[in-house]
Amino acid sequence: MAGLNITLLAGGVGGAKAAEGLAFGHYSQAAKVIGNVADDDEFHGLWVSPDIDTLIYSLGDQIDRQQGWGRKGESHQTLKELAALGQDTWMTLGDLDLATHIYRTQLRKQGVSMSEIAQRLATRHGVNLPILLPTDDTLQTRVKTPSGWLSFQEFFVREHCQPDVIEVAYQGADHATPNAAALAQLLASDVIVIAPSNPVVSIGAILSIPDIRQAVIDSDAYVVAISPLIGGKTVKGPADKMLLSEGKSVDSKGIYDSYQGFLDGMVIDLQDAQEADWLLAQGVDVLVTPTLMKERDDKVNLLDQVVAFALDKQAKRAA
Repeated sequence: MAGLNITLLAGGVGGAKAAEGLAFGHYSQAAKVIGNVADDDEFHGLWVSPDIDTLIYSLGDQIDRQQGWGRKGESHQTLKELAALGQDTWMTLGDLDLATHIYRTQLRKQGVSMSEIAQRLATRHGVNLPILLPTDDTLQTRVKTPSGWLSFQEFFVREHCQPDVIEVAYQGADHATPNAAALAQLLASDVIVIAPSNPVVSIGAILSIPDIRQAVIDSDAYVVAISPLIGGKTVKGPADKMLLSEGKSVDSKGIYDSYQGFLDGMVIDLQDAQEADWLLAQGVDVLVTPTLMKERDDKVNLLDQVVAFALDKQAKRAA
């Protein structure tokens, strides 16, 4: 294990599950995760980082397992009072969760970097897997619908992913300064695992920072993506709509097209085994295995398999 360097690109619930699989698996001491910050937004004057918090709460065993997001044992007295005062409360922020957002907002106003804030929160929750941000600058996903542009949270939470998706944009990406630690991690990686996250608004947002995408391309790492689709359907979230908005199919081909240019291997579920031949014909290695992650053992088994698969394929190519 000495000298081995593994990077996970992660967003959303699928990314948090994959991060758990690494953190509690065979390769935990060699791994770091780069999370999605483009879902960040302001609510009630507080800066909220949903994907980073989901990573931290999951790795710290503070997540509401039934929902897949938010704190376990949560209450919502503050939100109820805000509603009584006539405030919009469609973004569900629990009382424990609000403490995180208050803390983040205070430090942000003091000029503390978002990376440092994430690290302090991770320490508070006993997280050992290092969490890196792709940038400390403000980067926000925008979704164009028939009625106009929405923030990602407006589309995802307020509108329940119902509107048709015309276009997705990453506001601030072109001018975002990549974090040096994230760049160094990518360039030093032996394996880069792309979590079963939404390829457009989770992984796509991370890769929308030009230097981050280029670091993945320039890296000597074996890049392997876990498909977020099972039986041609999304496990959770609007990945199907997002793929279609980019003219991509909702199958393994659509996932491959999302990462074309730097992808070495793909992991697909047993239900999608018939798609393996097409992927192999593109020159991509394929691992067919159960990919649904319900319990921690499922997460650990899958990520251990994925990393071992990548290392084996990489060694064979180098031989």
